[in-house]
Amino acid sequence: MAPATGADVREAVTAECRALADVLSDLPPPAWDAPSLCAGWRVREVIAHVTMPGRYSAPRFIAEIARSRGNFHRMADRCARRDAARPADDFVAALRGPRLQAWKPPGGGHEGALIHTVIHGLDVRTPLGLGRRIPEDRVRIVLAGVTKPGSLRYFGVDLTGVELRADDIGWSHGSGAPLSGAAQDLALLLCGRRLPAGRLRGEPSDRFTGTAG
Repeated sequence: MAPATGADVREAVTAECRALADVLSDLPPPAWDAPSLCAGWRVREVIAHVTMPGRYSAPRFIAEIARSRGNFHRMADRCARRDAARPADDFVAALRGPRLQAWKPPGGGHEGALIHTVIHGLDVRTPLGLGRRIPEDRVRIVLAGVTKPGSLRYFGVDLTGVELRADDIGWSHGSGAPLSGAAQDLALLLCGRRLPAGRLRGEPSDRFTGTAG
């Protein structure tokens, strides 16, 4: 498979935003209050967070960071919980809008935007049982990003003595006892998510199983 170009990644971000918007536009109201894979967040908090770059201007973002004394995590949680009360149509519109589709996280580029959209999309689809296989070229970009040393330190997942093996695209990472699953599930694991039972196979699976709620 040829390496993705910058244009390829930008197109992938747009496609993932639109795919998530399509899912959400048909989501029944009770599902918005279902737990996600992000600890302490329902579906609506996750979507409020993922759409924030498409809804906030740069000055507003800076003001929110200042209000949280420069702590991005505190700001993200506060804004997600507050904005979760907004109408679902606002989130769908943001996902379909050009601002979010063109957004690049500081230092992350379009690859970072793709990781952001894919992982958070899976955060809501997985516990809701809304199966969708992320295209291989996109999931490989995500895996390459989340296995960088800085990302592994950021999420703090302990992979000591574990070799991750994707059983759908021929990808592996690490060494030790094999732990296999779909590539996109392994990407979630690498981002600190605990997966529903039965999605991972291998002796270490219990270490990474159990939804956060």
